[in-house]
Amino acid sequence: MTEQRRVIAQVLDAASDHPDVEALYARASAVDPKISLATVYRTVKLFEEAGILDKVEFGDGRARYEDAERAHHDHLIDVTTGAVIEFIDPEIEALQEKIAAKLGYKLQGHKLELYGVPIKQPVKK
Repeated sequence: MTEQRRVIAQVLDAASDHPDVEALYARASAVDPKISLATVYRTVKLFEEAGILDKVEFGDGRARYEDAERAHHDHLIDVTTGAVIEFIDPEIEALQEKIAAKLGYKLQGHKLELYGVPIKQPVKK
């Protein structure tokens, strides 16, 4: 592993969000100004092919990335801001298993993405 790939891996490991390549480049080049955008693209592709990263797309035209080793979770995407909220809900997990069984299947995995807008809170007087 090259030093530049190591920097990109460290930036990815430190990410608490779902950065796209541009965001990864900005963060990595802040650590090592010699890192090029092309290097970030190549490294992300390499990490994805190696099963280290998962590409996620939330309908905004940008490929984003997250650690492939993360525990299972689902996503709620705020369509007004693009914010991605990770969540785990045992009731949803159980319901998906129940639906698969009802249809004659054993669930092997799933991906759930919810899209929404914030509910406006009433103005307090």
